[in-house]
Amino acid sequence: MIDSGTTAWMLVCTALVLLMTPGLAFFYGGMTRAKSVLNMMMMSFVSIIVVTITWVLYGFSLFFDSAGNGAVDKIIGGLDYLGLAGVFNAVYENLIVEDAAKQITAEAAAVDNFPMMVYSAFQLTFAIITVALISGAIADRAKFGAWVAFATLWATLVYFPVAHWVWGGGWLTDLGIEDFAGGTVVHINAGAAALALALVLGKRKGWGKEPMRPHNLTLVLLGTGLLWFGWFGFNAGSELAADQTAGLAFMNTQIATAVAAGAWIVVEKLRDKHSTTLGVASGAVAGLVAITPACGFVDPWAAVVIGLLAGVVCCYAVGLKNKLGYDDSLDVVGVHLVGGVIGAVSLGFVAAYPFLPGQNKGLLYGGGLTQLGLQILGPVAVGAYSFVISWVLGKLIDKTMGFRIAEEAEVTGIDITTHAETGYDLGSVHASGVVSANGPVPSAAKKVDA
Repeated sequence: MIDSGTTAWMLVCTALVLLMTPGLAFFYGGMTRAKSVLNMMMMSFVSIIVVTITWVLYGFSLFFDSAGNGAVDKIIGGLDYLGLAGVFNAVYENLIVEDAAKQITAEAAAVDNFPMMVYSAFQLTFAIITVALISGAIADRAKFGAWVAFATLWATLVYFPVAHWVWGGGWLTDLGIEDFAGGTVVHINAGAAALALALVLGKRKGWGKEPMRPHNLTLVLLGTGLLWFGWFGFNAGSELAADQTAGLAFMNTQIATAVAAGAWIVVEKLRDKHSTTLGVASGAVAGLVAITPACGFVDPWAAVVIGLLAGVVCCYAVGLKNKLGYDDSLDVVGVHLVGGVIGAVSLGFVAAYPFLPGQNKGLLYGGGLTQLGLQILGPVAVGAYSFVISWVLGKLIDKTMGFRIAEEAEVTGIDITTHAETGYDLGSVHASGVVSANGPVPSAAKKVDA
């Protein structure tokens, strides 16, 4: 039987998570130079297009279906839901777990039932933003067509299998790895891929020699606000029910994000003598990333610790690219890969599971070393797989259609050379008549080169 309250909750959460991708477009767009803002935002928007199509055709089936073969089921799903066939009339049943072995007993009842189509839409929004996250590492220099090809192949060969491993009944599910809302599936996965692509494409022209500061911090803060807002659907919605655990996930998300944002700007003040708007935005996102895998599994005090670690560690981690010599344009590795690892591994220490009877606890709650080992294994396995496949895909695309734009186009600006547009048409702001202190400006002077 369909529960209308749960269905409404999940529809709202799905819309919130989808909003995060346009929010990411603002966040990333503001961090680039003015001549690249439109291309950066387009990479996020085209991710919505590409992933939606692949998800409907085969992605949801590969993620959620059973292949009907024990060994294959641990790696990838089956093909029963191709084109979302059979999903319309199906119901997603969130079952109560009654025993420590995670087996459903005869007394267990199906609760919070909602349409499988809604569950598919919710999971689709996760796939979309995971792909979009990668684009930040290759700002200013990637061919748009090559990005579309990479996004399609990466979603197919990396995201869908990894989501199946962790959430769809795959081998990491069986081992007992915990990932409440996507620290491993989304952030470590995307961060490892971002590092691989940054290495394949190489450094931007002038990297390390000329300033490449964010051109519009107002956009960055707007994007941060949208991400923060949408993340409540991302985390609290991952409970798949409007209950105590959803409330815990919601509150822990707010706590860790605020603490991480504060910790980041304190580090900046002590290290650089200035707290910056980019720092508070980056810190907030780092906190959101780190609490994602843990939000429904830990007590609020642990959310404070996770947020503090994310704010401090990620603030220093973003500087690794300068020391190690890879050009991660918008700090995807330092924030998402590092932050995801912090959150995933933290569960091995502080998982308390206050509302989930029979679940494993972290080391500090008497859970022993088993869960800690699993929480290390998951990020290592997913990170290694994503990095290798992403590097291979990047190289194949580069050797066939070329992944990087020409140097001249990079210098001119990818917006104008790829999209024939500019983000700021300053010459037309006062097109109806420009007036100066000395009277009207001659028409020849009205055009300003943006």
